[in-house]
Amino acid sequence: MSNIQPVETDWDRAPGVLEGAAELELTPEQCDLPYWLEHVAGTMLRRLSDGTVKDAGPSDLVRAPGPLRDAVIDEFAFRHLAEEKATRALGFLVHHAPDSACLEFFTTQLVDEARHARAFRDHLLTLGVPAEELARTVEEAAGQAAADVLDPLEEFGLTVLRDQGDFYGGVLVLTVLVEGVLAPAAELSERKWRRLDPGAALVERGANMDEIRHLAVGSAIVRQHLTEHPEERDRLLDVIRRGRDLWTSLPMERVLYRRETLFQEGLRDAAAFLGDYEVWEGRRLVDTTAEERMATAESWSAATQDTRLRYMLLDGAVG
Repeated sequence: MSNIQPVETDWDRAPGVLEGAAELELTPEQCDLPYWLEHVAGTMLRRLSDGTVKDAGPSDLVRAPGPLRDAVIDEFAFRHLAEEKATRALGFLVHHAPDSACLEFFTTQLVDEARHARAFRDHLLTLGVPAEELARTVEEAAGQAAADVLDPLEEFGLTVLRDQGDFYGGVLVLTVLVEGVLAPAAELSERKWRRLDPGAALVERGANMDEIRHLAVGSAIVRQHLTEHPEERDRLLDVIRRGRDLWTSLPMERVLYRRETLFQEGLRDAAAFLGDYEVWEGRRLVDTTAEERMATAESWSAATQDTRLRYMLLDGAVG
């Protein structure tokens, strides 16, 4: 084990999703069980639990009933359900792992996703949702969105992993359609809530640090496979094209628009509190619109996917 904290697991130095997607290179051999136990469970999460990484909690604007509170509940309920589905699907990647390095890495990713699901759920308690009403709140806030978006995506992934036993196709689906789509949206979420609900931003920050690692290692696995088996390229291109066709048919835009509209309504009351805080360079959060934030997240997602597809030697799927 090493006493040197890897940059991707350091709360102070880890890159954001956009930088990490473009620059970070990791392999499953590097991110094995000893790495995870020392640098994630043993250092990154310990710093979170011992108070080294401060959680200021929600502002009064978010604690009070209103559109900002509704927006964060809507988002975190959906993310909780998404992370639970990812956790369950990862069991099949562990089962079909071709070697010990992949088995160990995806075992750690399974635990990461289960931890994310819990963190998003627990933040709803921080917002004042009574524990006995938590399941009902999640269902009311995100049940329909999960049925419309997450269930079809889950079924596609399970067809590849469970029914076809396609390990590399499953890694590709997870890397491009799950991490590559949701991580940039989570980056925007972290920036949106940083002032209004620092605890929510902290949950997103921790999840994003993991997702960058997952994205990098998943990409490296596919790249190595195609380097050794270039004849597999057309088959994997077909998997990603079918997955993207499915994604474009899902009503995710409607789900996001509802959430961003609630957030936009709450911005009116938060203008003085937020002041000149910039959600990205040169753009104050209070000056953004729901449509602008959605378009920005979409552009970040496309850039992240294209960067990783090129790295995976799947240029034919770029764009």
